[in-house]
Amino acid sequence: MNEDIRRRDRSLIRGLIEALPEAVLVIDRHDRIIAANAAAHAVLPGLQTEGSLALSLRSPDVLDSVERVRASRQPERAMWVEKVPLERLFEVSIAPLGGDDFEPTLILSLHDLSEARRLERMRVDFVANASHELRTPLASLLGFVETLQGPAREDDAARRRFLSIMREQAQRMSRLVDDLLSLSRIEQHLHVRPDTPVDLVGILRHIADTLSPMAYDTNVTLRIDAPPSVIVAGDRDELLRVAENLIENAIKYGASDAMTVKKDVDIALKVNASQAHLSVHDYGPGIAPEHLPRLTERFYRVDAGQSRAKGGTGLGLAIVKHIVARHGGRLNIESKLGEGATFSVALPLLDQ
Repeated sequence: MNEDIRRRDRSLIRGLIEALPEAVLVIDRHDRIIAANAAAHAVLPGLQTEGSLALSLRSPDVLDSVERVRASRQPERAMWVEKVPLERLFEVSIAPLGGDDFEPTLILSLHDLSEARRLERMRVDFVANASHELRTPLASLLGFVETLQGPAREDDAARRRFLSIMREQAQRMSRLVDDLLSLSRIEQHLHVRPDTPVDLVGILRHIADTLSPMAYDTNVTLRIDAPPSVIVAGDRDELLRVAENLIENAIKYGASDAMTVKKDVDIALKVNASQAHLSVHDYGPGIAPEHLPRLTERFYRVDAGQSRAKGGTGLGLAIVKHIVARHGGRLNIESKLGEGATFSVALPLLDQ
C-alpha cells in the first residue's frame, strides 16, 4: 500500500476516534496500536502508539477475541477485568475497520461497566446486610408490640419499660439505615477525588468539642497535638466523619474500658513533604492480631454484644476506609493486647 495512503488513513482514523467519549484504540494487522484517543490513554496509562496491544492490554480473553475477529471479519465482544489499583470491569467491542480504500485494521472500544457492577453490588450488599442486621430489632419490636396489645395492656410499669426498650431498638435501626446510606453514597463517588481545601486542624478541634460531653461522662481526656493549620484536598463533611468515627471509637472501646488505667485519647496530626498524618491512640485493652485484618469489613465486630450495647452499627470503620480511599489516602491499624490501639490516616496535602 502506498505510504501516503497509509498516512491519510491513520490521520483520518485518529480524527474520528478522538471525538468519541469512550476509550477507543485501533490496531493494524500486526497488533500494533496505530491510534488511540485521550480516553484510551486515561484507561491505559502505559499505552504507547506503535507499541504492541499485548503490552498495553494484558487480557488473554481480549487477545483471543482479536485473533478470531481478524480471521472471521465478524465483530465480537470480550470482558476485561482490571484488578489494580482499583477493580474495574470493561466490555471490549472488537470489529474490523477497513476495506478496499483503507488499510486493514481492527477497532477496539472499551465500555466501562465498573459503575454498573458497583451499584449492583451495593444493592445486593444493602439488602443482605440490612435484612440481617435489622431482623433482630424488628423481631424485638414486634414482640413488645404484641405483648403491649395483650398481656401487658393494663400494666403501666411494663408498658413504660417496654416502650423504653422499643425506643432503643428503633434508634438502633435508624443508625443502621443512616450508616448504610452514607456508605452507599461514598461508594458511588469512590473514583471522584475531592479537591476542596479543608483544614484538618479545625476539623479535629470541632470533633473534640462535640465529643467532649461523652469523654467527660466516661472520665476520658482528649489530648490534641497539631500545628496551627494543615490544609488537605477533601470533602469536609466526609473528613469530619473520619475524625468523629476514630475518636468516638477510641473513647467507647479503648479509653473508657473498665480495665483501662490511663483514660486518655491522644490525637496527633503531623505533616511531611506531601502528606498529612493523623493518628488516634488509646491506652485500652487493645485488639487481638487475628481481628486486625477484618476490622474495616462491614458489620465485623470484635465484641458484637459490647458494640451493640454502646450503639455501634459495625459500619464505622468501613465508612472510614472508603472515605480515606476516595481521598487517595491510607488507613493503618496497629494494636497489641494490653497496649491500646492506634488508628492512622495519611492524606495528600493540597497542591500549592
